[in-house]
Amino acid sequence: MFMDDDAPQIFVTMAPSFAAMKDDVQKIHFIRFDAHTGEVLQRSEQSRQQGVNVVGFARGLHENLFAGFPGEVFLAFMALLFIIAIGTGVALYGPYTRKAPFGTMRRARARRTYWFDLHNLLGIATLAWATVVGVTGIMNEMSTPLFEAWKKRDLAAALAPYRHHPPITNTNLAPLDGAVQTAEAAMDGAAVRRIVFPGANNGSPYHYLLWGYGTKPLTRELSNPALVDARSGQLSAVVPAPWYLSALQLSRPLHFGDYGGLPLKIIWALLDVVTIVVLGSGLYLWIARPRRERAAAAREGLHGASPVMEPAE
Repeated sequence: MFMDDDAPQIFVTMAPSFAAMKDDVQKIHFIRFDAHTGEVLQRSEQSRQQGVNVVGFARGLHENLFAGFPGEVFLAFMALLFIIAIGTGVALYGPYTRKAPFGTMRRARARRTYWFDLHNLLGIATLAWATVVGVTGIMNEMSTPLFEAWKKRDLAAALAPYRHHPPITNTNLAPLDGAVQTAEAAMDGAAVRRIVFPGANNGSPYHYLLWGYGTKPLTRELSNPALVDARSGQLSAVVPAPWYLSALQLSRPLHFGDYGGLPLKIIWALLDVVTIVVLGSGLYLWIARPRRERAAAAREGLHGASPVMEPAE
């Protein structure tokens, strides 16, 4: 169950059992409710009938290439290469700035020279943003192993006293609203926005796992989990999130531009377009590089010479 903090809606995701969900993801069912009225806004059957929308397809492609964890690892590696490319670009830009003032655009010269100047200008102007997006992208792709590390260390220690307890069934669960109140009281004013029921992969076999988020602008993306006994409704433990989960929580909204509402998302989208231009211009400069220049650069590389910073006319 997830209570959206950015829009008045609540998502409830269900399955016949966790085992059935692992065997066939089509058995997962969700309902989206209006948080003010309780009205049903969407059902999973409606989504399946409508097919995959453009945003959903783009998100799946962006997150893991529809390949699950291997896709996440591959994209994390691509993000790492992106950071390395930024670093090498900065190293190459230093000698170039000694020849021309910042922002120089030589329009009267060859087309490649103009695109070379544009590539340099846009690249250095978006340097900080591109670095932040690249680093936070790596953090986001590493969410699966980070949560696994948290489960094996912190969550396992909190669940050790319950190791020999019998599993909990859905017929003897304590009231959920009482568990929410108990967790919020124990987390010093935090608001519960995410609830994991007993038996889930990222939860406990014996507890409600309730994630309490801060209510202030600087803490609204940070959360700590509380374990409430799903039979008695009593608090078992508050498990402080380790530093790497806090880093992950902060990286997600920063990566997607979710800190400042729609205005920041528009700025993020425009910066994305600029980055595409930088990538496209770099590819153009590489493809359009004259053959004689490539041969000269290869000879210079063999002799340890510095690369030519200005394209041929």
